[in-house]
Amino acid sequence: MWLMFVFPTSVAQLPFSERLPKQLLDVDAPSTRVVGATGDMAYVERGCRPALPTAAIRSRIVNTVVQEWAYFGYNILDLTQTRESDPNYTPQRWRRAPIDPLEATRVASSIAGHWSTTPSSAWILECQNQSWNSRGSGSRWRNPWSAAFISWVMCESGLGDPRVFRRAIAHHSYIDQAITATEDDASMAAFMAHDPGEFPILPGGLLCRSSRPNYQSIAARRQQLGEGARTHCDIVVNLDSTNRRIMTIGGNVRGWVRLKLLPAEINADGLLAPAPYNGRRIFAHLKLQETPANDHTLEQSPTVRSLLCNENHAGRLSITDTFSIECSKSVSAD
Repeated sequence: MWLMFVFPTSVAQLPFSERLPKQLLDVDAPSTRVVGATGDMAYVERGCRPALPTAAIRSRIVNTVVQEWAYFGYNILDLTQTRESDPNYTPQRWRRAPIDPLEATRVASSIAGHWSTTPSSAWILECQNQSWNSRGSGSRWRNPWSAAFISWVMCESGLGDPRVFRRAIAHHSYIDQAITATEDDASMAAFMAHDPGEFPILPGGLLCRSSRPNYQSIAARRQQLGEGARTHCDIVVNLDSTNRRIMTIGGNVRGWVRLKLLPAEINADGLLAPAPYNGRRIFAHLKLQETPANDHTLEQSPTVRSLLCNENHAGRLSITDTFSIECSKSVSAD
């Protein structure tokens, strides 16, 4: 049976989904890495999944991040209306998105589990416990957790060796590793850094921007390797050349795990590349050194297939234009 779906780019209309059974997707929930309630939470696991076969890493990254997005409620941030090439473009003022305290409490142990994969982060959980005790269990995290989210995804995807992926509490650490890897033939790094549009962007890769300093290229960051910088990266999950957009998923995107719809354009080499939006520019494409993905990585992820092939599910998911899902086949684990 084939199911065809047409999804508008509106706010997601689905509640969160529980994580899949491990026989469908063998991913350990980040919450299993901690014990205790908010205000008294502690790490019990800091290690990573053993290395996986190279050919499995790309789909593993996408499958893992999509499941986490579903657990956080399928939230979508559409930035395609702020592309600066649009004659009707109007800069949008950033506003802190409200977070339901009950939802913040529900996912607290998951975010703590993300932090557990980053070295030297025990103090962060200690400070957060103090915050929970003084402000309540639904209070926001005191420290930005987007790099911790990426670190957990890579840790759970078998990239735990720091020579392969430098997990850290700040994105610039693994961005610098990827920059250095492009000039080191002996590097074991899983990612190499390139200017956006230099190579095809594929699911499983990362797109990164910066705000302080506001880098415009890899060359600009190369001059400041090792220095602190306010940066943010998201994981690519789908390319939509028809509608000129790139879909990414990241953590701490307005305080939550969200799927972004980034504006894109076809460059002179015929490649889909991110376009400037709302005063921001993607300055780095971290290219995964692994077998290229097919064109259906997102829709073939166990989470999306389980959602769309569930005949009892009355919801509709606002992701992209048309998905073609073959529901006669069982969802396989990765």
